Amino acid sequence: MAGQQERLDAEATIKRNPHPDFQSVQDERPNWRNDVEWNFTKTREPNWKLGQGANDGGESLKKDHVEIDPYAEGRPAAYNYKLLISGIIPRPIGFVSTRSKDGESTNLAPFSYTQVINHDPPLFVIGFAASYENAKDTLKNLMESGECVINIISEHFIEAANATSINAPYGTSEWALTGLTPAPSATVKCSRVKESIFAIEGKLMETKEFESRATPGKKTGVMAIIEGTRFWVREDAINEERNLIDPGILKPMSRLGGITYGRTTEGMEIPRPEYSQASEREELKDLVKPKVAGQ
Repeated sequence: MAGQQERLDAEATIKRNPHPDFQSVQDERPNWRNDVEWNFTKTREPNWKLGQGANDGGESLKKDHVEIDPYAEGRPAAYNYKLLISGIIPRPIGFVSTRSKDGESTNLAPFSYTQVINHDPPLFVIGFAASYENAKDTLKNLMESGECVINIISEHFIEAANATSINAPYGTSEWALTGLTPAPSATVKCSRVKESIFAIEGKLMETKEFESRATPGKKTGVMAIIEGTRFWVREDAINEERNLIDPGILKPMSRLGGITYGRTTEGMEIPRPEYSQASEREELKDLVKPKVAGQ
């Protein structure tokens, strides 16, 4: 109970929702656009050349920057949290399914501190804003069972996925609260989300706990490294070689700051430049140097 209250207090401090009356704000906004489909555009400057710099004509150099010490006296740790989740965007969301070791309870929750970090073996990292002692449901289940499924959230079930962030007590399954459909897994005991177009079964490799800089001795975070043991992709989203997922089918949702999510509706393609070809061009020879002025 103490851990639950601590999390509630932290949420009140963060004030994630900036709207006292969210429904009235929502009512004034445009409806969801079903006609927005994935498409490619050109880059902002299709004729960009090596050495050209930013594509805004120098506008970004006219503004100064503010220096922020994350450990400045009187600066709450919650400020760093709000700053980081609003600046490191968009972030992929790991929609993580776990099951208690005895199989008596299941859990489903979204984590935007999620990323792929290697492909051979397939490795993923999930960050938890909690300690071992004050572990929430997902981390508790993951450490006890050593298993999880990382589901990717798409547009067609964003509301249901967001509902799993409800502060329900341990032992209350978010599955029933969302109406999402559990599907069997092949290498782990916990269910995957059948609505998810892409899902990854995983086994826990290791965890590392972190200590607060502002409050020495207080444990504030845990990083879990997961090895992917099986991939699931909906049949209409994968190519024949089973190595590319169509973003127009996946329609992934991302996390921005506060309570904001993002859609992925546009992309651009930029080939990687070849150094051997670029360095042979006469007009580029002056650009080849170990460092530039001001460094």
